[in-house]
Amino acid sequence: MAQAENIFSEPANIDPHTLRNLGPLSHMAGIFEGSRGTDRHPEADGPMEEPYVERYELQPLDPQTNGPQLLYGLRYHVHITRPGDTGTFHDQVGYWLWEPATGSILHTLSIPRGLVAMASGTAAPDAKQFELKSEFGSQHFGICANPFLDRAFRTVSFRIQVNILGNGIWSYEQDTVLQIAGRPDLFHHTDKNTLRKIAEPTPNPRARLAGGS
Repeated sequence: MAQAENIFSEPANIDPHTLRNLGPLSHMAGIFEGSRGTDRHPEADGPMEEPYVERYELQPLDPQTNGPQLLYGLRYHVHITRPGDTGTFHDQVGYWLWEPATGSILHTLSIPRGLVAMASGTAAPDAKQFELKSEFGSQHFGICANPFLDRAFRTVSFRIQVNILGNGIWSYEQDTVLQIAGRPDLFHHTDKNTLRKIAEPTPNPRARLAGGS
């Protein structure tokens, strides 16, 4: 008889220092700004392309376990405005998570217009480029929206590609595919920006208690 999987026991000797265990996400820890973002979104009379300014804060959290599964990650907050404007153009929170045992990256996102999603991908620990995807209806890496958004602007899929450029700089390109009510063709809502580090991350609580770096 096959031995039952042990789904309750946590890994032994977990390193509390998240910043040492983030794999390809290690270059993204800290506070970043980008001033040359480009957003292409739908309007009633056709697509509109607008520039944006972005602040992206990513801080390490303590190691997370699901029984034997071990995850290291960053809690993030994105705040975006139009150039010269103080009003919020886009706000987003979530987590970037790295699973060393499988090379998996998870990206969760939530926006205050009633939409959440989780995207996934795989990468080597020293990867300088990786891509994550989410699809509507997926059992594991899917998208959920409030009834109005689901009816009027259904998100069919989401993709984000990250490029680590070095010297505290990274960039992303993302494509949110929408099915807009009354329109036969899918719309590609795209965003891209290059971010530069302006402040280092704060070590996670367990790392601060353990001492060292």
